[in-house]
Amino acid sequence: MSSFWNHNITISIFGESHGPAIGAVIDNLPPGEAIDMEELLSFMERRAPKKDKTSTQRRESDMPNIMSGVYNGRTTGTPLAVFINNTDQHSQDYGNVAKLARPGHADYTGALRYKGFNDVRGGGHFSGRLTAPLVFAGAICGQILERRGIYTATHIKQIHKIKDASFDPTNITREQAIALRHKKFPVINDKKGEAMVADIEAARTSLDSLGGIIECAVINVPAGVGSPMFEGLENSISRLVFGIPAVKGIEFGAGFDVVNLTGSQNNDEFYVNEQGHVLTKTNNHGGILGGISSGMPIVFRTAFKPTPSIAREQNTIDYSTMTNDVIIVKGRHDPCVVPRAVPCVEAAANIAILSHMLDYPNF
Repeated sequence: MSSFWNHNITISIFGESHGPAIGAVIDNLPPGEAIDMEELLSFMERRAPKKDKTSTQRRESDMPNIMSGVYNGRTTGTPLAVFINNTDQHSQDYGNVAKLARPGHADYTGALRYKGFNDVRGGGHFSGRLTAPLVFAGAICGQILERRGIYTATHIKQIHKIKDASFDPTNITREQAIALRHKKFPVINDKKGEAMVADIEAARTSLDSLGGIIECAVINVPAGVGSPMFEGLENSISRLVFGIPAVKGIEFGAGFDVVNLTGSQNNDEFYVNEQGHVLTKTNNHGGILGGISSGMPIVFRTAFKPTPSIAREQNTIDYSTMTNDVIIVKGRHDPCVVPRAVPCVEAAANIAILSHMLDYPNF
């Protein structure tokens, strides 16, 4: 499988949802970087199921067991290997998945690609469970970036039809980034957040699910980072973000709204501020021009589909006999993956930015 990413930093993610463990091997991290385990665990806790009805009732401790690459609390520069044990599997819930394709899942396509030998329990290697090692890697990268003043801010922009306020694309602060991380439900407008939670609960009780949008910004990335054509910042961020299950789209800056603008409206005019820094008056380009950072905040939004595992009866196929059938999906599933996906998007951004920063002089 191609669960491998490489640009200066190399990350390989392994495991299945209901196997004994999942994990990652991360290579080419800078040596001598202090790792704050309390901060790392706090970052990973944001991905864990919430203690309410907005997420799955599966409970995993997600305690990372670092096997190599860290010594006396600092990175060694050699491969960092981490194991995360699976301890709360209900594999019996997936007995019918070996032949019935769950709508919206990779059961059918996975069976074709791997000739029926893939682990189907809990989605196997296709499961959102595999975001735990991704978040671990992103938490490590985030600590290294923050030591250089680079911060990632992330919030839920939309759940179903309810929209939160947007980041000010030209003025996002470190304080705002940190405040969002400590919110139980990371939104800018708490009233909108309460409405989102109610909408998720309504979907859950009606045996349905919801999707949404996550907005992410990376601040204080210096100008000049990234390369055209295929090693641009948008390319790297997008490739990592699309490794998160349920992602269906990504846009940078003004995104698809640029089609409603003229060139004069979309262009971000440059100016030099009182400190001698080059900035733009607006940020429709999302902090990236030609795949290279401009010095403005890097802003992008990621769309997530509604959780495909719903407890309603659905039409499907039995792909062992190639006949039509029906299925009721069992198991413990999030009625909306978006709240738990916030640190996943943040982690992906951290990995991408750090990988490119290693090309930057005097990093």
